[in-house]
Order: sequence, then C-alpha cells, then structure tokens
Amino acid sequence: MYNVGLIGWRGMVGSVLLRRMHEEGDVKKINLLLFSVSHAGKSVTVICGQKEKKILNALDLNILKTLDIIICCAGDDYTKNIYFKLRNINWKGYWLDSSSFIRTLEDSLIILDPINKKRIYQSVKNGIKTFASGNCVVNLMLMSLSGLLREDLIRWISVSTYQSISGAGSTAITRFIRQIQEMSEILYANCNHRSNLILSSEKEFLFCIRKYSKYLEHPLFFDAVPWIGKDDVIRDGRTSEEWKIQYETNKILGYNEKNAIPINSTCVRVSSIRCHSQSFIVKLKKNVPIEEIEKILKKNNKWINIITNKKKRTLKQLSQTNVMGTLDINVGRIRKTKIGEKYLSLFSVGDQLLWGSAEPLRRMLKILLDHL
Repeated sequence: MYNVGLIGWRGMVGSVLLRRMHEEGDVKKINLLLFSVSHAGKSVTVICGQKEKKILNALDLNILKTLDIIICCAGDDYTKNIYFKLRNINWKGYWLDSSSFIRTLEDSLIILDPINKKRIYQSVKNGIKTFASGNCVVNLMLMSLSGLLREDLIRWISVSTYQSISGAGSTAITRFIRQIQEMSEILYANCNHRSNLILSSEKEFLFCIRKYSKYLEHPLFFDAVPWIGKDDVIRDGRTSEEWKIQYETNKILGYNEKNAIPINSTCVRVSSIRCHSQSFIVKLKKNVPIEEIEKILKKNNKWINIITNKKKRTLKQLSQTNVMGTLDINVGRIRKTKIGEKYLSLFSVGDQLLWGSAEPLRRMLKILLDHL
C-alpha cells in the first residue's frame, strides 16, 4: 500500500474529504496517515467504527519525506512553510493541495477531472508531481458551463457570485452561528408584547449589526458582503477572488493570453452555510436555441440537473438547501437576454465543499493510485 498523508483533516475541506474517502472506499487502498501541527501525538477516532489513529507531526520533514502522496488542506501559510522545504530535500512524492498558493506555481496543475481529465493524465505521464484543487467558485462555474465549453460556444462570461460562509473557513461559521443566537436573544428579550415588537426589533437589530461589524470585516447575519479576498491584492479594480476566476479558469482549460476567455466577476458573501450560487451572462459565439443549450449542458456532465424556468420548480430545486451535501450542480433560469440572441442568462448552485474543493482532490488521489 502507498503511504498517503492528510494534513488539515480537522478543517472544513479536510473533514469533508476524509468522509468522502471513507464513503468511496479509498482508505482501504492506502495506508492513510493523519498529520497536525497542534494535535501531534494524540490518538483519535475520526470515523465512527474505525480504529484509533495516532496524529503525526505535520512539521516533521523526516516523516513527511517517507510519504508517496501528501494531501494538504491546511491553507496557504502551512503550504508555503513546508512545500519547498520538502522539495529541497529531494522529496519526489505527489503533493495535492487546496490552497490558492499552489495554484499559481508554474509547475503545478489545477485539477478538475470532469473538465480537464486529458490534461491531468498527460501531466502525470509527463512527471508533474504538484496538483491543486481550483477555487471553489471557479470549479462550480466550470462544472455548470462544461457543455458549452466543450462545444467551444463561449465568447465571454460575466458572473455574479453568492458565496457561502464556509468559504471563509470554520471560524467564520462558528461566528455566524453565534451572531444568529445572540442577535435572536437580544431581539426578543424585551419584546413581550406584539404591539412593540416592530419598533423594538428595529432598534435592537441596528445595535446588533453594528456590534458584529468586527466579524469577517462585515456582519454576515441578514447581510451581503460585496468584497471577498485580501485587501492588498487588487488588480485593475478586481479583488483577489475575482482575479482568481479569470486566472484559474483559463489555466484549468489550458488557455494562454491569446485565446483566454474574458471573465468579468463580482463576488459577494451571503448568509448561506455551505453552497455557492452564481448568476451568469454568457456571450455565445453563435445563436443556439434554448432547447439545444439545455441538451448540451445536460449530456456533457452527469451531475448537472437542468431546472426548467418555472416558478415552482425553480424555488424548490434551484436552492442551496436542495443541493447541500450532494455532488449535484443545479442549473436553471436559462433564457436569452434582451441584449441579443447570442447572450445567454442562467443561474447555478452547488456545494462548495464538495466540487468546490474536496471532491477534485479525492478523484485526483484515485487517478494517482491507478497510475502508480
């Protein structure tokens, strides 16, 4: 069996990945070792019914260099600290990562095998050893539009994202839940009579919003945050998250500056726990009827569900709660715009912890095991 180390297994992406590896039987094919910086030396049972595992030190290069494959979900800081140290001591293993840092390396490949499987297999054959799961929004966008991309129908894309709190990490979710709890207690503490409920709620609501303005750079409860990404990486007015959409999409597709698909984006954080929604305007290279577009989208991706543009089905199925915890990508509100017949409008929703990060890593592990 190959030695596979998982770092960051306690976090949002890592815990989902570990669960999926057990569900799909991947752990039976490998010697899985768990690593941590803060919990090294402890023994834990990570999956109910499984034997205890001893947690190894994620900073110990002597242990890490014995691994055939490392899967890292610990974030940019850890990766920047350890990755080059390992490579510099001539470690020849495969590094799989969910961090944005690895995606920018010239000798890395961003993996999303339903989209770029041929490039993945060719890269493995050519000796590439470093792979990264793409940005969550990028992955979900490409999965949603994969049929149109395969048919080479897209001239450019304009997208507005509605991204969940899980994209900001487990700490963000904990704070969000605390906001809900404490705000609810304050709102109803002095509202014993229905007659004063509205006025009292309005006053206390404003108080709570201002109180929690320190969390995540902006309150999340009952709000939308129109900035995602670092404040020191702005490129021609885009946030770092919006820059990633353009850069990573074209890197996954293997496009260079000459044939890159132009992508305009506005990224917003909303009060959803786990799923991302996206609203697209796509300029097509030619006029294609809606019925044909729906067939193209569906036939190229078995995880796509086309939701007809009717109110009842849209409200029931084009929602984040409908796809949460599944690999489904629901696409609806498909229609032509008033701009012209080549301009397509559509809306998609998917689980950002699955296709957005964990699932591409799990599937890449399987590809490597088959290759080895």
